[in-house]
Amino acid sequence: MLTEDQIRTFHQTGHLTVADVFTAYEIDEALDDLSLWSEEFLSSLPEAQRAWFLEAGCEKTLLRKLDHPVHYRDVFRQMASHPNLVSMVHQLIGTGVSVFFSQVFMKPPEVGGPKPVHQDNFYFGPDDFDATLTVWIALDDATVDNGCLFYSDAPAHDIFPHEAPPGEPFNLQILSEHARHLRMRPAPVPRGGISFHHGNTPHQSSANRSEHARRAAAFHYLRQSARLVSPALPYDASFAVAIG
Repeated sequence: MLTEDQIRTFHQTGHLTVADVFTAYEIDEALDDLSLWSEEFLSSLPEAQRAWFLEAGCEKTLLRKLDHPVHYRDVFRQMASHPNLVSMVHQLIGTGVSVFFSQVFMKPPEVGGPKPVHQDNFYFGPDDFDATLTVWIALDDATVDNGCLFYSDAPAHDIFPHEAPPGEPFNLQILSEHARHLRMRPAPVPRGGISFHHGNTPHQSSANRSEHARRAAAFHYLRQSARLVSPALPYDASFAVAIG
C-alpha cells in the first residue's frame, strides 16, 4: 500500500516512483516470455506494420515496442493483476479498473530511439482526466544513460496541442512552443520498480546510447466509470482486461 506521503507526492507532482514492487523472479519470468513473444512476432510482422513496431534507421531488425501484452500474454496479465499493484492503483484512481491498453518498450542498446514530450490523455481522450493512470514497470534498470523517463516539475491541468511528424502517427508530441517551457527532470527506476503517472503529466524519454537494454512495460488503467470519448488514435475495447 502507498503511504499518505506517497499519495500526496503523486497528486502534487503528477508522478510517483516506487521501488521493489516485483521480485527478480517475476521480472525474469516476464523477460523470458518477452523473448519468446518477440521472436514469434517478428517472424510474422507484415511489411506495412514495420514502421510502427521497429526501430528506425537500424541496420538490424530490432523491435521498438509490442502492443497489448496484458491481453495476449499470461505473464503480463498476472503482473497487471498483482494484488500489491492493484491496491496502489485503487489508491490513486479508485476501484473498478481495467487495463484498456498496454505496451512493452524495448529501447535496445545503442539504438533505442527517444520519445518526445507528450501527455497520455491526449492519446486517450477520456471523459474524466483523473480516471486514467499509467503504470510504467522497469524490466531493466532505467537510468539517465539508457533512456529513463523524464517528467515536468508539476502536473498539467490542461492538455496541450500535439502533432506527429509526417508518416509517424504514433509519435504524437506536444507542440514545440509549449514543450520548450516545460522543465523536465529524470526519474530513474530500478529493475522491478514502478513509475506511476497521471494522464495529464508531460513526460518523455531520451535515446538509449548505452550498452544496456532499457525494457519496460506500460499498463494504462482506466476507471470503468469513464470512457474514451476523443482518442487521438484508435483503441479497440475488445483488448481491455478488467482487473477489479
